[in-house]
Amino acid sequence: MEGNMNLTLKVWRQKNSNSEGRFETYDVKGISEDMSFLEMFDVLNERLITEGTEPVAFDHDCREGICGMCSMYINGQPHGPNRGVTTCQLHMRSFKNGDTITVEPWRAKAFPVIKDLAVNRSSFDRIISAGGFVSVNTGNAQDANALPIAKPDADEAFMAAACIGCGACVAACKNASAMLFTSAKISQLALLPQGQAERSIRAEKMVAQMDEEGFGACTNTGACEAECPKGISLENIARMNREYFSAVLTSK
Repeated sequence: MEGNMNLTLKVWRQKNSNSEGRFETYDVKGISEDMSFLEMFDVLNERLITEGTEPVAFDHDCREGICGMCSMYINGQPHGPNRGVTTCQLHMRSFKNGDTITVEPWRAKAFPVIKDLAVNRSSFDRIISAGGFVSVNTGNAQDANALPIAKPDADEAFMAAACIGCGACVAACKNASAMLFTSAKISQLALLPQGQAERSIRAEKMVAQMDEEGFGACTNTGACEAECPKGISLENIARMNREYFSAVLTSK
């Protein structure tokens, strides 16, 4: 049928964190170019189940580019070849009939493989728990126009808050750095008046937790920003560095 493709998939299969993984090759036929990448995997898994074979495990939830769970390393790129989209928003029209597609999980010490393409990203949760919160009572929600926040600050905070914590920045970085993620969460609150009370301790604690989790140092190559599906800016890393050094100097 016109518009359908036959593809070869090389998929990473790994039983659990403690077992050795390997690539398995699968041929998939009759794939519509209008399918999303995850729908293509659904087709493969339905066939594997019918054949009595273990389906490929992968994370997914909203399938609308909101939750960030659909983390796949596709042909050497987090979330695949397209910019500004998550794996669930990647459509098969981005590939050609007869293509060979290699699919792997995120590769990072702090993201251990759970099974196949699913990894444990609870290290991100622990970074947030370390300081990414506001404990003071800020009262009920006010009219937006009544809040004394400069428009540039509000815009930058909003853009930082767009981070969905998918981990593409970590997967893109050769040092598996989490600085883009951590800096986005620090920036989000550092720019708003509600976050000022814990501003210094937040930067110290979140950076310390990031290091404790085993993430690497920033490479300064900009790969994280390039692969981020939400376009989180490197400017946040510079802001986080300023916040951290200021916190360290004033806490002594």
